[in-house]
Amino acid sequence: MSRVAAIDCGTNSIRLLVAEVDEQSGGSGGRLRELTRRMEIVRLGAGVDRTGELAPDALARTFAALRDYADEIDRLGATRVRMVATSATRDARNRAELVTGVRSILGVDPEVITGGEEAALSFTGAIGDLDAVDTPILLADIGGGSTELVLGDASGVRESISVNVGCVRMAERHLHDDPPTPAQVAAIVADVNAAFDVAERVVPITSAATLVGVAGTVTTVAALAAELPAYDADRIHLMVTSAADVAAVTERLVAMTHAERAVLPVMHPGRVDVIAAGALVLRTLLERSGTSAVIASERDILDGIALSLGGVVESGAR
Repeated sequence: MSRVAAIDCGTNSIRLLVAEVDEQSGGSGGRLRELTRRMEIVRLGAGVDRTGELAPDALARTFAALRDYADEIDRLGATRVRMVATSATRDARNRAELVTGVRSILGVDPEVITGGEEAALSFTGAIGDLDAVDTPILLADIGGGSTELVLGDASGVRESISVNVGCVRMAERHLHDDPPTPAQVAAIVADVNAAFDVAERVVPITSAATLVGVAGTVTTVAALAAELPAYDADRIHLMVTSAADVAAVTERLVAMTHAERAVLPVMHPGRVDVIAAGALVLRTLLERSGTSAVIASERDILDGIALSLGGVVESGAR
């Protein structure tokens, strides 16, 4: 067993997983024994869609979280550390500032990975707990800046693509009233459909037998549909939410004010202003794919990063 630390630095959140990896498992069947899993909303990508740069205050929030993570990594004795940075960092002209800061705190450079690499890691991390589902699987990782769509099965990834329709990007671009106007909602749907038009040239979305969703948008929508009294990752993991329920939750969210969304018992404070945009991405994907439901997974790119550190082979898209 190898003790490793995985960090996923996204547009909205930064997350840490320290785990022991069974290096003998191999392939996508690698197993993790989780020691700690943490998440902070730092909104690293705030304004990147408009300015093309990471803001100083966003970098400061990210570095503060990383200092806490570095202490936790030392305390738990992880011997290998890998940090990946995704959509916002890929898009930022000044990403060297992030690299320099991370190096000084963690002693390793963050890897600014491509959308294809992000997709492969997400797929590897997500499918380990899926048993007896129909294939092919369409994995949707709805992040803050982008959405990764991955088609594959137990043997790995067949096709993947990353499109720039994440919840933070869409909310910043279009949601300017409280609650949003119908025209603002329609503008998000138009952007998402245009992105999925491009995606379908690479990933045959409608060929999926099973839709699996990862990250906070999907898990929060699942929790709302199930009317949970509080966010409970164990209950949400592998929860099945019908397309009709996703549509109903989405309509409810876009009709709410910021204050009304903030008091929902499952809502993380850092998602209040972007959850409606994320739900619109998810609803549109269900409509486009023709799948009848989405399976929410609490296992995702973070688990894929940890598995890669343990020697588990990550699958690339063909």
